[in-house]
Amino acid sequence: MPGCWPRSATYHTRFADARGPKSYAGSSPITRASGNKSSITRRRVKNDRLNHAGHLWAFAALTASPGAKVHYRRRRDQHGDWHAAALRHLFNRLVGQIYHCLQHGERYDETLAFPPPSEGLEAAEA
Repeated sequence: MPGCWPRSATYHTRFADARGPKSYAGSSPITRASGNKSSITRRRVKNDRLNHAGHLWAFAALTASPGAKVHYRRRRDQHGDWHAAALRHLFNRLVGQIYHCLQHGERYDETLAFPPPSEGLEAAEA
């Protein structure tokens, strides 16, 4: 397909699924559970440069992408996330989308990445 990103042979063999790049970038949380306790924390071992670039990417997406802004606001309002957690969640979603685009040789599409909420969900929330 003309205009698509070149498929890198190393990228396809390095990560088996979308969880790999998310962990490498430090955007996916760590869940630790033992017995009755469960905690969700951020990753401390990560690629710091990629993590910082992803933080800026997600922050810039808030003004450039209406779907990303809606996703961020939903995390803040409905899930009670703080700014950093909502931004990290947005970055995690963006990394998953870029992984999908690279694996399938497709271009990024805003409407597929952030589909509008269905009307049934809006009626139930109201």
